[in-house]
Amino acid sequence: MVAGARLLARTCRRRNTGGVRAVDRERGGVSLRLYVARDTAPSAQARRQLAALRERIGGEHWDVEVVDVFEQPGLAEADRILATPILIRLFPAPRLSVIGDFSDSHAVATALDLEEAVDR
Repeated sequence: MVAGARLLARTCRRRNTGGVRAVDRERGGVSLRLYVARDTAPSAQARRQLAALRERIGGEHWDVEVVDVFEQPGLAEADRILATPILIRLFPAPRLSVIGDFSDSHAVATALDLEEAVDR
């Protein structure tokens, strides 16, 4: 991982809690879920940083779901979300996540293995 990046990446080997559609599997797409907490400054910043990441590495066709933990607490609980913002790559497997500041787009893409997923 890139030195100095404020990231925590982890691989989860547990069942998928939804969000991955069959069409993603057929076209080899990427499915992401971004958990935020209302319209707080860190949540707004995470949305902007995700948009910049998509533009930088060609993720315009990714399936991205933004989930507010206050509006969908059941989904957040099922995914065991303890802090926000957190970005989870649901598909392709394995499931990977990054929490916190996404400003280093290269580190985020590397942690979530997104550049390779785009090439598949």
